[in-house]
This record gives sequence, structure tokens and C-alpha cells, in this order.
Amino acid sequence: MNPRSPWPALWALVVGFFMILIDTTIVSVANPAIKAALDPHTNNLDNVVWVTSAYLLAYAVPLLVTGRLGDRFGPKRVYLVGLVIFTLASVWSGLSGSLDMLIAARAAQGIGAALMTPQTMAVITRTFPPERRGAAMGLWGGTAGVATLVGPLLGGLLVDAWGWEWIFFINVPVGIVAFVLAWMLVPNLETHAHRFDLVGVAMSAAGLFLIVFGLQEAAAYNWGVIWGPVSVWGLIGAGIVVLLLFVWWQRRTTSEPLVPLSLFRDRSFALSNLGISAVGFTVTSMSLPYMFFLQLSRGLTPTQAALLLIPMAVLSGVLSPFAGRLLDRIDARLLLVPALVITAGALALYITLILGAAPIWAFLVPSALMGLGSAGMWGPLATTATRHLPPREAGAGAGVYNTTRTIGSVVGSAAIAALMQSRLVANLPGATDAAGSGADFAQGALPPALAEPFATAMAQALMLPAVVAVLAAVVMLFLKPTPLPGDQEGARLPKPAGRAERES
Repeated sequence: MNPRSPWPALWALVVGFFMILIDTTIVSVANPAIKAALDPHTNNLDNVVWVTSAYLLAYAVPLLVTGRLGDRFGPKRVYLVGLVIFTLASVWSGLSGSLDMLIAARAAQGIGAALMTPQTMAVITRTFPPERRGAAMGLWGGTAGVATLVGPLLGGLLVDAWGWEWIFFINVPVGIVAFVLAWMLVPNLETHAHRFDLVGVAMSAAGLFLIVFGLQEAAAYNWGVIWGPVSVWGLIGAGIVVLLLFVWWQRRTTSEPLVPLSLFRDRSFALSNLGISAVGFTVTSMSLPYMFFLQLSRGLTPTQAALLLIPMAVLSGVLSPFAGRLLDRIDARLLLVPALVITAGALALYITLILGAAPIWAFLVPSALMGLGSAGMWGPLATTATRHLPPREAGAGAGVYNTTRTIGSVVGSAAIAALMQSRLVANLPGATDAAGSGADFAQGALPPALAEPFATAMAQALMLPAVVAVLAAVVMLFLKPTPLPGDQEGARLPKPAGRAERES
């Protein structure tokens, strides 16, 4: 291990990590503006949601192999290559003149992000000793939580000030700074030879794409036939079958599978992966209907809508480091279960306020609750998942963990798009396809007669992430008890160095 302090390297990586995670949610507040500029002639919301889903899908699929690339060629090199791809794709996104071009550019961004993300987690696992990893993962998890919440806030300010293009152009100076810091501060770590399961990559990509495409286009085709004999359910079913075949292939591959199934023998790793996929699903899916509600039903500008997220971002950022340090001293379940319950309660409160036509200031309350819940989810889940990973499996474990998180996000994006569209059809019959209905989802606030049913549709869509958060809380109850410093001798004091080494 490099004898110098690992903290400067982690802070350098956090800059780029923060940027790519912001791009997971920054588009949510800009979606109405992007739709007005690039897709003004339809009232289907699922078209513009592809701007988010394309990024997440291209982000999720390569993660299984990019973690291994970091092991093979060094986390620093792979991180820097990904950072260059991401920054150039950001320029392409901002220059896009059509929705299709923007979706393609966002996919390129996702590939760059996939190269970067596992390297941040692998560097923590390989440079921090186990007894200090909780604090490091607290910073990593806090960055993930704050970024997903700051994204809409920053997006609102940029859209109102300079236009939707600047949510992508802003990445250029940040990317340059992140590159210089990583080049100077991140050490060159030992590499390990790996084989790459390209068949597994192809199978996982095909399976995920079929499921996401089926979910996202379901409402547009009324859950029926898409073309010829191909139906929505057929696509989703085929995707599930392909993913099951992928699992079978991973079990059959004896050299180096993309997903070492042996990792899942550790119950904490397995359940933490379920937990982070649920968190990714919840955070990504809730922002889409909420931002559409604020801007189209309540008539808020992107900046005004984003300002309602300030309590969420501030509390998450302030409390996440404390949660990381606390996790080194208490059982992980004592943080994770309450955090997920609070998150579900915040979403339930959002739904109640929307349906009750509450004053705008009231939405600050569930925003604060979301920040409180976020602080107790991201870092603790990452620490719990990686606590027992050996250095050789750091890249693979980080790749699997980040893949499940991103899969949760991309499925959440697709599922919420389908649910939003179906609720609009139910609450505003004819508005999504009738030219003379009076509903125009690309031209700002809706007229009062349409604003209320539109709000109802968005509130009903928010029920989905709330249910997923509750299910995640139940799953976290089954985590293995966390070994604590005082468990063996009864005194809750830091372990002497010799004993810590023997027990690790």
C-alpha cells in the first residue's frame, strides 16, 4: 500500500464522481425545457425520459467489466480515460439539435461514467484499512447522496439562467479540474491480470435493454403489440429470460466470470446490493414526476422547483460524514432501516401534500426528511457491501455493487415513465394524443382545469418509489450483525493495532 495518506487521492476522485452522479438527476428538472426545445409536437412524456434512461442504461451495462479494467490496467488510468470520454460527451450533449442526438450523446456520457465509477470505490477498498473504511465510504456515500439531490437544484439554476444546454456544458471546466487533480494525487496501484467475459457483457446488455425498452414504451403501446408479433410483455419476458441465462453463464464460467457469484455468499454483500438497487430506483424515479408536477401543475420555474430541494441537499451533505463515522461503532441495521423508513415516509408526505393542494412552502418538510434518510443510506450501504472484500476482488465487487445501483436507477427511470404515462391516460383521457385537448406538456404551466388531474397523476406515480423504499427497509432487517470493536472484550474502545490486524 502506498505509505502516504489516502485521503487526498479520495478527494481528487470525489470531484469527478460527484460530476457523473449529478448527471444522473440533473436532467430531471430540465426535462420540461428539453421537451419544449427538442420534442414539442407530442404529449408523450416517455420520449424525453429516454434522455435519462439512455445515460443510465449505457452506465449500467459496462460496469461489470470496467471494474475489472481497473484491476487490469490500474484504477487511475481507467478513471482518467473515462473522465475524458465523459467530458467530451458533455460537449456533444450541449450541442445536440435533436432529441435523438441528445439521447446518443447521453449514452456516450454513460460509457464514460461507467469507466470512472468502480475505480473510486476500488481505490477506497485498496488504500484504506478496514477500521478506517467506514469514514472513507461515508465520504463516498455522502457524495453519491448529495450529488443525486444537488443535480436538480443546479439544473434549475442553469436552465433558468442560460438554457438547458448548460447543464452539460458546466461539466467541461469541472472535468478539466477533476483530470488535473486525479493525475497529481491518485497513486498508481498494483495491477492484476484478468480475463474479460465478452459473452456475459453481451447477454447482460441485451437483457437489460429489453426490459428497459419494454417498460418505458409500455404506456405508448398500451402494454400491447409494438410491431408484428412482438409485444411489450414479450420484450420484458425475453429480457428476464436473457438475464437468467446470464446468471447460468456466470455460474458455468469457471475462469473469471463477470459477476463472481461467490461474492453473494456473504449475506451482507448480497443484501446491500438489493438495498442500493432499491435506493437507486427510489431516488431516480421520484424526481421525475415531482419536477413535472412543480413546473407544469404549480407553474414554478426550474429554479423555483429546484430550491425546494435545498433542505434535502444540505442535510444529506452535512450528516453523511457523521453517519459514516457512526457506522464504525454501531450495527449497520440501526442506520439503514430507519433511513429507508424515513425516506418512504417523506414520499408518502409528498403524495399527501400534492393531493391536498398544499402551499408550496410545505414541500420543504418532506425535502428535509429525504435529506435525513439519504444520509443514512448511501455510505452505510457501500461500507456494508465492501467490508469483507479482499483486494483482488475489489474491482469486481465495486463493479457489481455499482451495477446493481445503476440497474436500480435505470429500471426506476423506465418504470416511472410507464407509470406516469398510464396515470396521465387515466386522469387526462385524450390529453396525451388529442391535438385539441388543450393539454400541452411542452409549454410551461397547464391551465387550471388540467393542472389538478395532472397533479393527481404525478402523485399516483410517486407511490411506486415509496413502496420500493418500504420493501428495501424490510430487506435490510436481514443483514448480518456488524462486528463492533467492543464485541469481543466488552469494552467499546478502539482495538490495539496488533489485535485489529489479527482479526482482519
